[in-house]
Amino acid sequence: MAAVRHQRHQIHYLRTLSGVVGMIRNPEATDSVFDIEDGLRRSGAMDSFLERVCTLPGVTELMAERYLAPPLEVDALTAMPRGSLGSALAGHFIEHGFDPDYYRKVEVVSDLDWVLMRMRQSHDIWHVVTGIGTDRVGEIALKAFELAQTWRPMAAVITCGGLLRYLLKDPDQMGAVLAGIGHGYQLGYRAQPLLAQRWECDWERPLADWRQAVGLPEQPLMPA
Repeated sequence: MAAVRHQRHQIHYLRTLSGVVGMIRNPEATDSVFDIEDGLRRSGAMDSFLERVCTLPGVTELMAERYLAPPLEVDALTAMPRGSLGSALAGHFIEHGFDPDYYRKVEVVSDLDWVLMRMRQSHDIWHVVTGIGTDRVGEIALKAFELAQTWRPMAAVITCGGLLRYLLKDPDQMGAVLAGIGHGYQLGYRAQPLLAQRWECDWERPLADWRQAVGLPEQPLMPA
């Protein structure tokens, strides 16, 4: 039995390692990110992550409810008032050509399943609310934000992997990466837990009001 358990741990470790290597080679490879998280599911770090999340105000209520929103419809969001969260999110998808249903699905059985699905589901909402961009540096900065708020293991791996990737391949960009990580972490540390929000229940609410409600600057800007 111990041998089987050890073999499973090795498989998960190799999956995580493969995901990290894939991310360093191609930061746009979304599957690599999900491979990292899937490989970490049975790690002790995931236990700490779940414990941390359960201490965040408002999260346990959504977790008990298994609150997940239906798939986003960009056409419906474009009809929201100008300046609203829904309108801003629609513009985000249209500008970047993103598919709102891109993320790898998880069958929600456990509390951890729910947390992972909800964070994947609301990833682009977090980009819009925080004002953190979707370029390579922006994605690392958002992971630093997630790390400050939730201690998500995948966020730590991607933050560190991003640093390593830029150190090896684009050292001239290290200043921007470090500034982005610092910016994202400070925003996440000061803000109310974004995981506790029911964004989809109030798309028409002004984005500025949402930011104020969760303790974010009205115009959060990445450092130049």
